[in-house]
Amino acid sequence: MNPADFEFIRRFVLQHSAIVLDETKEYLVTSRLEPLAKREVSGSIDELVRRLRTKAWGDLHTQVVEAMTTNETSFFRDGGPFEALRRQILPAIIKRAESTRQLDIWSAASSSGQEAFSIGMLLDHHFPALGNWRVQILGTDLAAGMVQRARAGVFKQLEVNRGLPAAMLIKYFEREGIDWKIKDVIRRRTTFQQMSLTEPWTSIPQMDVVFLRNVLIYFDVSTKRQILERVRRVLRPDGALFLGSGETTLNLDDRFQPVQFEKTIYYQLKR
Repeated sequence: MNPADFEFIRRFVLQHSAIVLDETKEYLVTSRLEPLAKREVSGSIDELVRRLRTKAWGDLHTQVVEAMTTNETSFFRDGGPFEALRRQILPAIIKRAESTRQLDIWSAASSSGQEAFSIGMLLDHHFPALGNWRVQILGTDLAAGMVQRARAGVFKQLEVNRGLPAAMLIKYFEREGIDWKIKDVIRRRTTFQQMSLTEPWTSIPQMDVVFLRNVLIYFDVSTKRQILERVRRVLRPDGALFLGSGETTLNLDDRFQPVQFEKTIYYQLKR
């Protein structure tokens, strides 16, 4: 990419997603845009950028923003947060919520749905008493294509091979051709919608648990603080926030306190 086009893409992506692309990300930008350029404008990134500059907002602009998001995910990714959820967080929340019999969990940046479905499988497998509760798992993502994939709940063999125990595959999935489709017992507890974390959170209810893993790393300090402040507004007083292993609330929001469970850190509101 020529320097002017790269600078335009940096500013364009920052404006429409708040994702920060520094000067070292030129290779990443090029590698993400090349497939889109081949599909939409005969392979020319120069022409792709020209259309972004000169055309009214449309599908191409949306695709460019979505191409800059990272959708790396897997079932039960990193393990530790799910163990903390199962062994420490959920038992306490269930005891507190016995009168309302309501549980709300949010998988922000849910990508193609593996995190949300992992939570659903964990709940069904380890907490059968929740069967007559109102349980809602919400997954949100910036990319419309990822939301559509998550709603479909269909995964390739390679995807179910990543992190999903064989017993869970047999119990919660059924064959759909050469792929695997998650069963309705999990799907009926999950809802997916498109959402930008930097836009107003008009549809997010109060939550018991928020998974916001490997998201803050893409934003500048002020955006990180804004997002954490919004998390505080939707997190119930005894709720839990999970960030990525390389992320922290330290020096960003002093209303959160870290809680350690074995090798996993999660965050709760200070009382």
